[in-house]
Amino acid sequence: MPDFPPARIVLAKVGLDGHDRGIKVVARALRDAGLHVIYAGLWQTPEAVVRTVADEDADWLGLSLLSGAHMTLVPRVLQLLREAGLKDVGVLVGGIIPEVDVPKLMDMGVARVFGPGTAMADIVAFLRPRSESTHA
Repeated sequence: MPDFPPARIVLAKVGLDGHDRGIKVVARALRDAGLHVIYAGLWQTPEAVVRTVADEDADWLGLSLLSGAHMTLVPRVLQLLREAGLKDVGVLVGGIIPEVDVPKLMDMGVARVFGPGTAMADIVAFLRPRSESTHA
């Protein structure tokens, strides 16, 4: 198996949501699985998140939203990624996302939505093969 550099993933809390326990658990699990994790922190604007993705040369962006603003903030982030020429960055969304909104987010370009109670192994299993292929 080729020795790929670890995938780089930016994790961020977008908007006014201040609950960060879940994203910190995900950050640690991804780091322990060998990914290079950059945690952008709480209360990030879409513009700041996209700037961090560009600055960190990230392969993935993971957004955590518990505030109910996902149908406003995620489309804005996706738009800014496209405008910045970062359309190849995969986007994951986690948090409290109503099932009715999951297909809408995926149609917009989100690669996967992970809800509460998702096993960390499932997130790693989703990212690992996709991350290796971005470095081929």
